Amino acid sequence: MIPVYLTTPGNPGRTYGSLRFENGSWVIEGEPCVVELAKRLFPGCEGRGRGVARFRANKRTDGDLNWLMLRYPLTIIDRDLWDKSLVKVIEHLTEREQILNSPRRITPGAEFIGELKPFQQEGLAFLIHNKRTLLADEMGLGKTVQALAYLSQTKAFPALIIVPPHLMRNWEKEIKRFVKLPHLPGKMQSLFDEECESTIHVIKGLKPYNLPAANIYITHYLLLRGWKNELPARGFKAVIFDEIQELRHRQTEKYSAASLVSDSCESVIGLSGTPIYNRGGEIWNVMNIIEYHCLSDWEAFTREWCHGYGSDTVVDPGLLGDYLKREGLLLRRTKDQVLKELPPKRRVVQTVDFDTGLYGELIQGAMDKAMVYDTIKEFTERGRIKREIENEGRQAIGIAKAAHVATFVKMLLEAGEKVLLFAYHHAVHDIYMEELKEYDPVKITGKETGKQKDEAVEAFMGGKTPVCIISLRAASGLNLQAANCVVFGELDWSPAIHSQAEDRPHRIGQEDSVLCYYLVAESGTDEAIQEALGLKVSQFIGLMGDRPETTEDRMMAQTAVSGHMNKVIEKLKEAGQRKKKVVRSA
Repeated sequence: MIPVYLTTPGNPGRTYGSLRFENGSWVIEGEPCVVELAKRLFPGCEGRGRGVARFRANKRTDGDLNWLMLRYPLTIIDRDLWDKSLVKVIEHLTEREQILNSPRRITPGAEFIGELKPFQQEGLAFLIHNKRTLLADEMGLGKTVQALAYLSQTKAFPALIIVPPHLMRNWEKEIKRFVKLPHLPGKMQSLFDEECESTIHVIKGLKPYNLPAANIYITHYLLLRGWKNELPARGFKAVIFDEIQELRHRQTEKYSAASLVSDSCESVIGLSGTPIYNRGGEIWNVMNIIEYHCLSDWEAFTREWCHGYGSDTVVDPGLLGDYLKREGLLLRRTKDQVLKELPPKRRVVQTVDFDTGLYGELIQGAMDKAMVYDTIKEFTERGRIKREIENEGRQAIGIAKAAHVATFVKMLLEAGEKVLLFAYHHAVHDIYMEELKEYDPVKITGKETGKQKDEAVEAFMGGKTPVCIISLRAASGLNLQAANCVVFGELDWSPAIHSQAEDRPHRIGQEDSVLCYYLVAESGTDEAIQEALGLKVSQFIGLMGDRPETTEDRMMAQTAVSGHMNKVIEKLKEAGQRKKKVVRSA
């Protein structure tokens, strides 16, 4: 059944103006009553003075435009064009409802090398129907492979893939692994300045140069500002923003450049298991890249969805998440929904000791700064000092408890566990490396070259070492299913950072349960960060539709860790008894 607002109006009798199509936009020229309403209905509406409203044509705005014309009929300049667009809107809405009620599956063609799981086939169907959307599956469910299946199925070449710097090599490997790229047609080659045999080109450097012909181009977010005016003119059919939470702040050059690229492409796919880090309002920035003003303008969004003008805290994150899903702007699946056989994660908060004397020495600098903070009048200087106090405080407790964290990890390693150890500060990483050197640890902290990072991953996954030390802010994109324990030696203020870290081992291919230990001190910044995480996680969980941890979950987690630690103790006892026997026999 066709919705009432998409029905064709009868003989209007009179009209309030005209409607024409111009360069991808609808243009209304008419009486103030209809133009003013159009400018309110379509945020971002442009108009040359009074009496004119111009806004982008797409399946969402076209439906609303028909609703507007039921009340204020317009003389349509190109009737055939309008009728065809309305048919497409009706088809889109009908199919969208079918997908929401009964997700369909698409098996990719021969151009895609590999197989998709059923839920990934549903994801492919969703992406094909919604060409501007956010694929926000929980980490470990194969967002990369679904995006590559989309490119191969739709042949949306040339395509641009924008990723964090440390994931460029991974994307290049995954493209070669899963996509059989077609030969370059002459028409596509003419869009570029040079011909090249390679069908993948990695863009390097801030300074634009003549791009060779390719099917897929890869660049990273830090280079966008240098290519701001070049990339939108390159004729890309699709752009994929991996880890699109990189664009959650709009007052940046990379955000501005990304918005221009998005505007120039037909298909825009955002990928992120954690698109919201701190405040729910960050979703507006992310979604505005995917489809301009799909959540209205910032003022309207904060007024209606948040606590008022300029507020970035969403009143009802669950309601907003549901709206995005209904509109085809968001697809979110969790492991609980699609991978019933995957063992669950269990979170455990464990208190550890710390060197109070060392902490006292290390915290002195921050204390000295805090003593003079109120006397600083200059705004920028106050902000700098405040950041230094916070960072030095975090580092002080991180260093002071590092040896105790390493002792806890040694206990796990001696019991035969494989551990991912996360921390924030490089000084803390260095202590872990020294304390755990007998286990030949490897590290991924953001300082390593791409080759060194790959070697660290291979060493851990290949069983050459049972422990990998990782920076909290360098966790995205890593596949480390060999681990069955995750240990947080330091905390981050954002719950999404911890979620990314937890999901490094908790991915497809994991055959064991994963226990996540949060090692906290009863002093210093740990207590404050825990409190902040409790406040912020409600925004993340509500918006993304994840289920918050219940009392039952916490009890089950404690039961799981109790059983796990009993097992560890028994193994350690056995190891001790073996050592005694060796000593006696000697």
